[in-house]
Amino acid sequence: MGLFDFLKKDNTTSSILTTDNGWPGPTYLADYTEHIAGAKKVYPFEWRRKLISTAGNSKFKIKYYGQLLHAMCDILIVGTDFAPALVVAKDIVSGQEILLFDGCKNGFNPMFCDEFTSEQITNRPLDNWYIDRNKNDSFEIILSAYYQIDFDDESEGFLEDVDENGFIELADQSKMEFEKAKRNAFDVFQIIAITENGRKIEVLAEELA
Repeated sequence: MGLFDFLKKDNTTSSILTTDNGWPGPTYLADYTEHIAGAKKVYPFEWRRKLISTAGNSKFKIKYYGQLLHAMCDILIVGTDFAPALVVAKDIVSGQEILLFDGCKNGFNPMFCDEFTSEQITNRPLDNWYIDRNKNDSFEIILSAYYQIDFDDESEGFLEDVDENGFIELADQSKMEFEKAKRNAFDVFQIIAITENGRKIEVLAEELA
């Protein structure tokens, strides 16, 4: 199922007013997010949070490796022919940098299916700063990860690959704790930037399974 297929589904039964729906979300973002009050149209399989730095700030600039795809009213960050996208947020007050998405490491396919060379992983300079069509370059950021793969379903075969220590082998032959892998192997990841006047911009929408 494609990204926009399930996002276009009728969501009247899944709309809720909180992002506290039980999904713990990606481990690498655990210390940098907070719940969103009054959230709308949160899917049952969606982890959604607002980005916040350890200093408590919520305004960021976005720098990235990749190229831009003009899609309707938004400008999306996508990968290049050489390598997947890499996106980092920078706190405009403290200067703290927070990894938002690494297309070589985050998501189901990068973890369990795709293999990348060391050059693809390391040679992705963050030389570009994201600027929207109206020249805005600082934003509040909303992150969403979608989880539609049932790792605990025995018929899927993942459980039999977990070793006696609770680790599972990834595509790069490294091992990760199974519970941590389930949190980081989302099948879709989305970044929404919000301007000072409240306009929402889709910055990244990666289908990863």
